[in-house]
Parts: sequence; C-alpha cells; structure tokens
Amino acid sequence: MNESRHEPSSLPPISPVPEPVPVPGPVPASPEVRAAEQDAAAGGRLMSVALVIGGIISLQFGASVAVLLFPRAGALGVVTLRLVVAALVLMIVCRPRMRGYTRGDWATILAFGVALVAMNSLFYEAIDRIPLGAAVTLEFMGPLILSVVTSRRALSLLWAALALGGVALLGREGFDGLDPLGAGLALSAGALWAAYILLSSRTGRRFPQADGLALAMSVAAVLSLPLGLSTAGTALLDPATIGLGAAVALLSSVTPYTLELLALRKLPASGFAVMMSLEPAAGALAGFLVLHQSLGWAEVVAIGLVVLASVGAVRSTSRG
Repeated sequence: MNESRHEPSSLPPISPVPEPVPVPGPVPASPEVRAAEQDAAAGGRLMSVALVIGGIISLQFGASVAVLLFPRAGALGVVTLRLVVAALVLMIVCRPRMRGYTRGDWATILAFGVALVAMNSLFYEAIDRIPLGAAVTLEFMGPLILSVVTSRRALSLLWAALALGGVALLGREGFDGLDPLGAGLALSAGALWAAYILLSSRTGRRFPQADGLALAMSVAAVLSLPLGLSTAGTALLDPATIGLGAAVALLSSVTPYTLELLALRKLPASGFAVMMSLEPAAGALAGFLVLHQSLGWAEVVAIGLVVLASVGAVRSTSRG
C-alpha cells in the first residue's frame, strides 16, 4: 500500500511591521498668507460698511418719497403699500423654503415681522406730524443707546457721544415747537429700531441669504393690512398710488433691509448701531434734494460730526 506524501504548503515570508510614520505638526502660516488673510478680512469689513451706507441712503430717500405720498393714502396706508410690495418682491426673488426650520427660527421670524410693522408705522406717523430731520434724530436714540449698552470698548463711548452731539445739533432747529405726540412716536420707533438691529442680526445667522427677511416681511405685510385698509380704503387701489408705493417699498424696505441683513453677518451690532448715526445726515440730504429743505451751517457741521463718529466706530470695532 503506497503512502501519499504531503508536501508542506509554501507560505510567504512574514514582513516586519513598519515603523509608524510621525505625523507632522501644523505648519505656521507664512507672513504672506497671514497678510492675505488680513486683507481678505479687511475687504469683508469694507464691503459691509459700503452695504450699510447704501442702505442708509436708500432708506432716507424712500422716506422723502413717502412724505409726498401721504396726501394720497395717509401714513398707515403708505406703510401697508410699502410692506406688501416689499414682501411680494422678496418672496419672488428669494423663494425661501418653508420647511426644515425649528420653533426658535419661526419665533425669530414672527418677532422680526412685528418689529418691522411697528417700527415703520410709528415712524411714518411721526413724520406725518413733525419734520423729517427731527423725527430721524429722535428715532436715532434707539440705536445710539444700543451701541453704548452692547459695546465692550471704552472708546465706543467717545464715538457714541460724538454722534449724539452731531445728531442733537442736526435737529436743533427742528426741535422747537415739536408736536409731543409726534416726538413720542419717533422715540418709540427708535426703541423698535434697536430691536430691529438685534433681530436682523439673529435672522441673518439662522436663515440663508435673505430668506429670513422675505418671511419676516411677509409677516409684517399681513399684520399691516388691517391698519392700511381701515385708514386708506380704496385709495390703495389707485394706480398712481400703487406706483409710488412700489417705489417707496424698493427704496425703503427691499434695498436697505437686504443690504443691512447681509452687512450684519460681518459687523457686530454695536458698530452697526453707531454707523446708524449717518441716518440723520442722509435724511437731511434727501430732504434737501427731494423736499427742497435747505441746509444751514449747523446741519453741515452736524453731518461732519456724525460721519466722523461713524468712521471712528468702524475703525474701533475692526481693531477690537
């Protein structure tokens, strides 16, 4: 009986375990890379500043056009036209999605919409009773107080004080004999303006692009409809009134609110609030060009003070 031989199977030689390769640590950025990053950050800040200034100019010229529209539709009627047209434009352009948001997101939208309709209604009722420059000056107290409260740099107090001096000088002649109700409405609008700044910043962080603004503007438009219809009635259906209302909406709502929302993604609320000191200066310029209101030496000096305060606030915020 033949026995079969079993040859051992040939196995590959066991290779030695390689030594672990050391992972290099992070390489510090070169001076060129750091300089490029700083230039990019500075460019982003400058772009945000330009957006804010563009929004300010657009808003004040829109307010001047709104004053011309008051005899046709009244203050609250103009507010309704402005918000409804702005909401339609933003919803068509942005087409925001309606799902995927939390309760906190929708609460922010609701609060933002309430602030928008209340701020605009109070301010338009104010400029229907007192001069535009005085109303803007009183309304600015809200952002000014916000800048002082939220800023953590002592230098911001100096810029805020300088802006306050300029704003007071700008409205000095217009404060004599002011209607108390109009002044109170302007101050109340200023408080809501401060709330608008905070809510706009929060909305910009929670929603992409201008989607949150479109949704909040829609809420504001719905809330304003009963007020506008009860005061203006069928005047809101007049083609000329609708056309002027659309112009006011584009100048006073769509353009400035979109620019400011985008700017607040880069600028802190305190710096943005002090930059709002340009509002009275822009209002004086719009009143001169649209409403033919002359500028005296006090207004010119005041414009220089508020511009200086705004530039100083931005530089101080950037360094901080």
